[in-house]
Amino acid sequence: MASFNRVLLMGNLTRNPEIRYTPSGTAVADLGLAVNENFKNKAGETVEQTCFVDVVVWGRQAETSAEYLHKGSPVFVEGRLQLDQWESQQGEKRSKLRVRADRVQFLGAPGKSTEFAAAPNDSVAEPPPVQDDDDVPF
Repeated sequence: MASFNRVLLMGNLTRNPEIRYTPSGTAVADLGLAVNENFKNKAGETVEQTCFVDVVVWGRQAETSAEYLHKGSPVFVEGRLQLDQWESQQGEKRSKLRVRADRVQFLGAPGKSTEFAAAPNDSVAEPPPVQDDDDVPF
C-alpha cells in the first residue's frame, strides 16, 4: 500500500528558536508553533482553538530560523510527521510526534520585530534619488 506523509502549517512561534549543533557540526533548531482555528459551536458562538506543534529544523535552515525568527513570528512550515521514541531515566518508554520541517517560510516583514517595533515618531529613511538617463556614461 502506498503512503504519504506531508504536513503544511501556518502559525506563530510560541517561543524563540532553540538551536544546538550535533557532534558533526550540523545545526538543529527546535520551534514551537501555535496554529489557530476559528469555528462556530452549536450555540452559534465563534470559538478559537489553538493547536501547539513542535517542529524540528535541520542544517542551514535551522541557523537562519534561529537568526531571524523570534517568539510571535508568523511562519509557514512544510514538512513531514516524525515519531521520536526514547526511554526515560526511570525506564519508561516515551514517544513524541513532531514535524520535521523541510522548509520554513518567514511570513513577517524582514527585520521587523513585534517586541521592538518602531515608534510612530521615528523618522523613515528617504529613498535614493532617481538617476537621469543623461547621466549614464554608456
